[in-house]
Amino acid sequence: MLETGPPVCTHMQENLQTSRGFRGEKQTITSREMKTIAVLILASGLCLCEPGNDENNDRAFQRSSSTSCCDVCSLTSIGEKMGVLGEKVASMAERITLLETKLGDTEREVLELRSITGGTPRVAFSAALLDSGSGNTGPFSVATPLKYKKVFSNTGNNYNPSTGTFTATVSGMYFFRFSMFNNLAQTPNSVVSLMKNDERLTSVWDVSGSDSNDMGSNAAVIPLVAGDAVYVELMASRLVYDDGMNYNTFSGFLLFTM
Repeated sequence: MLETGPPVCTHMQENLQTSRGFRGEKQTITSREMKTIAVLILASGLCLCEPGNDENNDRAFQRSSSTSCCDVCSLTSIGEKMGVLGEKVASMAERITLLETKLGDTEREVLELRSITGGTPRVAFSAALLDSGSGNTGPFSVATPLKYKKVFSNTGNNYNPSTGTFTATVSGMYFFRFSMFNNLAQTPNSVVSLMKNDERLTSVWDVSGSDSNDMGSNAAVIPLVAGDAVYVELMASRLVYDDGMNYNTFSGFLLFTM
């Protein structure tokens, strides 16, 4: 009589029965179990192929069926391992994409920093009234820009000590500060003002009192466009005193472009 299949296949059939439920108990089959059942059914089908009428053929069939079942099991194991490997590759691909995005963001930030540090003009100056000696400056019959001749710094060369005028070459927001020391006469008579073009911005003055050693300062943050002029103006008929201590100063710098 023909046998229905080798013991290996019978064992798989038993596994199939076990996966469906033990002693007829109702079980919930997961997606992974469904895949296992499908593989077992395929293996059983291969094992139940027609063996022929000859006893020798039957034995050969048993050997080939057993080998086929083992091959199916091996392929199933390889398939599962490749599935796990595929999941790992997909996870690595996601991480690489995330790293590429972060790298692109970092490169853009570096370019922005380079444009800020390398592309923004640097403008700053500071100067004192007298280059040497001591004495009063003024009085003049008309309001006159003070010429601060002792230059401490002049980055950008926007300040001209020959005229006492700062000329903007780039539009932006600027900071300016100036100081004043009054004349040494018994009655003070000093008034100076920070000017933008012909506009008076802020002033320092001392025209009353009995002491003659007073000084003061003032400052402003103002917007300028290229070509605007800023200077400190001594009012008509007024005067200021200075010496090697450099009491009278004029300074400014660019805060940011606009």
